[in-house]
Amino acid sequence: MIDGGWQTAAHVLREGGVVASPTDTVWGLVTLASCAAGVDRIYAIKDRPADLELPLLAAAVADIEALVDFGPAARELAARFWPGALTMVVRCRDPRPAIVIPRRGDTLAVRVPAHRGLQALLAETGPLASTSANPHGRSPANTAGEVRRLLGDRVDFVVHATGPVGGVASTIVDCTVEPCTVIRAGAVDPFAGQLR
Repeated sequence: MIDGGWQTAAHVLREGGVVASPTDTVWGLVTLASCAAGVDRIYAIKDRPADLELPLLAAAVADIEALVDFGPAARELAARFWPGALTMVVRCRDPRPAIVIPRRGDTLAVRVPAHRGLQALLAETGPLASTSANPHGRSPANTAGEVRRLLGDRVDFVVHATGPVGGVASTIVDCTVEPCTVIRAGAVDPFAGQLR
């Protein structure tokens, strides 16, 4: 059950809006993964290059198993680090999933975040397209105030949440290659199993 600002966020998302939300890493922009208008708006809000795909957030592995093909290495990493600050690039199932991301190609970046409020939101809305809350090329926001300063009124709703976020972006690992390869170092070191 979600309440307060999270309930408002769920309503805004169901209406096709874009919400700024805290996560366990940095503040993010989220919209329904099935909403083409919301996804397009995230690209516009951030001035994000069209060839950079958006990651997908989910409440649990079960929520995305029908969309992507988890190989043995990805399953092992998910068991060790999810929920948490690890994003994995995996192959989409064939036929491509009925969501508007990815826009092209056959891979999808997926993550199950370890943030209680966001977890509850994801359980209610289903998977969300996501990216950090900042103009492209700028440092991600770590507070609601920073989101408002960086993005102004371009976002439909900013979740009112107290408490700090992790402050370090997620680690991204490409699980479509053997062995898996770190694309972006971040909050966890998946191959040492240690927090950075």
